[in-house]
Amino acid sequence: MMYRPAKAYIYLQALQQNLQKIQSLAPNSKVLAVIKANGYGHGIERVAHQLSSADGFGVASIDEAMLLRQKGFLHRILLLEGLFSEAELPVVIQNRLDVVIHSEYQLNWLLHTNIPVQLSVWIKIDTGMHRLGFDVQQVPSVIAKLERSDNEFCIHLMSHLASADENSVSAENFTANQIQRFSETTQVYPYSKSLASSAGIIRFKQSHYDWVRPGISLYGAGDIPNNTISTNAVMQLESEVIALKTIQIGESVGYGNTWTAKRKSLVAVIAIGYGDGYPRHAKTGTPVLILGEKFPLIGRVSMDMITVDLTDCQEEVKIGEKAILWGQDLSVDVIAKHSGTIGYELLCGVTKRVPMIEVQ
Repeated sequence: MMYRPAKAYIYLQALQQNLQKIQSLAPNSKVLAVIKANGYGHGIERVAHQLSSADGFGVASIDEAMLLRQKGFLHRILLLEGLFSEAELPVVIQNRLDVVIHSEYQLNWLLHTNIPVQLSVWIKIDTGMHRLGFDVQQVPSVIAKLERSDNEFCIHLMSHLASADENSVSAENFTANQIQRFSETTQVYPYSKSLASSAGIIRFKQSHYDWVRPGISLYGAGDIPNNTISTNAVMQLESEVIALKTIQIGESVGYGNTWTAKRKSLVAVIAIGYGDGYPRHAKTGTPVLILGEKFPLIGRVSMDMITVDLTDCQEEVKIGEKAILWGQDLSVDVIAKHSGTIGYELLCGVTKRVPMIEVQ
């Protein structure tokens, strides 16, 4: 079967290496590798195999957890958003899943159901992000109810940092306050604790606790300030030059005539577009790597094609020449910045028509 030139290469060893780097940063913590959203777009089963030395996996929903169980993964699997329905509880029990509880309704489901086995419960505490979690004042009551229940619970305490990847004094102060609030709320309890995701692991050692929850860093992305480790890009998105055009001064390229040549220009057409997951809002000037050099995107991104200005290229570019859209020598975070988004979205957004090719 033949494919369009657009392909995503997945470097399997990079996943293993990135996990090892995270483990070396937090040697006294267990690692819950976050592989939700289809492994951040890399393929959840593929990612789980490469990260099998992690102590557990974090997923968003029960269907992701069930896929892993059906593929034979026996790891601890945590449902990071907890139960969406009380009807999911028997499936959780049967498949030995860990659950986050962040609201009273979820707590009541656990307390009012006869659970014949010990259930591992992670109490989510809102330390300032104000998304999910019990207020700190509620935590003693929540813990007391679980402890008094006829059901047997293995309790963990967790929270989530809102601004650990922001490089400003106010963000660092906010993170320090979150860490302090979490410490003050949980220090009287003997239960396992978890606070740090990727940015916390890398930047705030005091947030490591018993479990760390790396996500984006496992995939070699995430624009984390003062990053002390160099993780390797796992995905490389590539395509090919399918046409070369010479454009005269005053002529325009692409939909809407948004780019006009100010000099005689050589334009390459590359078979990639928003139908493949390349961001439609990538601005003129977004770099594309061809023959080891960066050349600027020009004009609007189309569904299936982009155009690149090769006028300053010193070498002859031929039809079929490889173009790297992001990967090991061109960070997805750079493309994201030019597109007004974050690398997470681009990695998760690669579409099904782009074949993923594993590189051993």
